[in-house]
Amino acid sequence: MQESKRQKQIGQLLQKELSDIFQRMGFNVLEGGMISISAVRMTPDLLEARVYLSMFQIADNHAMVNRIKERMGEIKKELGHRVGKQLRRVPELSLFLDDTLDYVFKMEELFKKIKDDEGGKENK
Repeated sequence: MQESKRQKQIGQLLQKELSDIFQRMGFNVLEGGMISISAVRMTPDLLEARVYLSMFQIADNHAMVNRIKERMGEIKKELGHRVGKQLRRVPELSLFLDDTLDYVFKMEELFKKIKDDEGGKENK
């Protein structure tokens, strides 16, 4: 089902504000890795936001998500202060891992391996 214009607008607003909140709380750069919010998808009633986190060079992604969830009350409170004028209720935030970056790296490795294999066959 396609998102409505309002869902997209609220999703983009939340993505921008959450990115800023993460930066201020120090979540964007941790342990030599980076965390970014790749997307925010809203339910049609605007009461739930699915926040997709992209993690780069983080050793344990699931442990990092749990660390963020521990501070979710703080995050939601700050988000309420920022978007209180645009929304009646601050939506419930559900965190999900966005593994497209991992997928891209795996595909690049496969293509490199195929290229190397073809290069070895041509030399024989």
